[in-house]
Amino acid sequence: MSDAFGTCVALSGGVGGAKLALGLSKNMAPEHLNVIVNTGDDFEHLGLTICPDLDTLTYTLAGLNNTETGWGRMGETWTFMAALKALGGESWFQLGDGDLATHVERTRRLAAGESLSTVTAALTAQLGIKVAITPMSDDPVRTCVETADGALAFQHYFVRDQCAPIVTGFEFRGVAAARPSPAALRALADPALGAVVICPSNPFISIDPVLAVPGLRAAIRTAAAPVIAVSPIVGGRAIKGPTAKMMAELGVRQSAVSVAQHYQGLIDGFVLDSEDEAASDEIRALGLDVLTTNTVMQSLEDRVSLAADVLEFAAVLRSGSK
Repeated sequence: MSDAFGTCVALSGGVGGAKLALGLSKNMAPEHLNVIVNTGDDFEHLGLTICPDLDTLTYTLAGLNNTETGWGRMGETWTFMAALKALGGESWFQLGDGDLATHVERTRRLAAGESLSTVTAALTAQLGIKVAITPMSDDPVRTCVETADGALAFQHYFVRDQCAPIVTGFEFRGVAAARPSPAALRALADPALGAVVICPSNPFISIDPVLAVPGLRAAIRTAAAPVIAVSPIVGGRAIKGPTAKMMAELGVRQSAVSVAQHYQGLIDGFVLDSEDEAASDEIRALGLDVLTTNTVMQSLEDRVSLAADVLEFAAVLRSGSK
């Protein structure tokens, strides 16, 4: 994709979003890409501020991610966790020795008065990342999962309880008072913006917290570029994480169509996997343009190819041709 395309803003959660963000960074000048990242998963643990989605994007774009687990750093060691467990400390959330350094440095800088955006920019620059990784807000927003057994902090639901409780809803605590990251608003207002891409992340817990930050949804609607969502559901299954399980428990049909309906009114185009081509007409009936392609990103080539398809789709929509 030529740099004449302009800039691109992506909205992302963790693993699935990071895969597409990496592909996007290979298709354009990386400094022309800004990834606005969910921080609803963030939490305070062992006295540290943990930002799982920000770190997944950081490690992926720095080439440091653990491709086997899908989270954390490659070549990780676990001396700290072993020592903590031997002392009777909380060991349900795994913090590798290398990963721990990120959290310690982030927490130190936040305590010194720096914003989360400033800290993230400094850490990513130190790792040689040219893509802008932008927290959705510098203010704390915490996703709470409402379940049949009561409300759970997101990491308690996701990691400690392994997504086992039945989900009945979600609350994004603190979001009403949160302000959008200034860098996010600047990126969305860029007159050279060529596309806004909603990555194949969980709509409920990865993208909805971003859209709930006052001002961000409006900024996306008024952006001078088409808004395109990539389905995280293929053949009724979630590629990664509990999306399909959550849909079933919330009484939502487990399909790409449901994801398109979820974003209806915000997006202009929708990307679904070739396996779901039969759903194209139903999605077009929602008033959306549709691209059918391979969305399962098993290799780097898959990531790059999907990103190229998404950017070309955006270019077509922006030109007004069908």
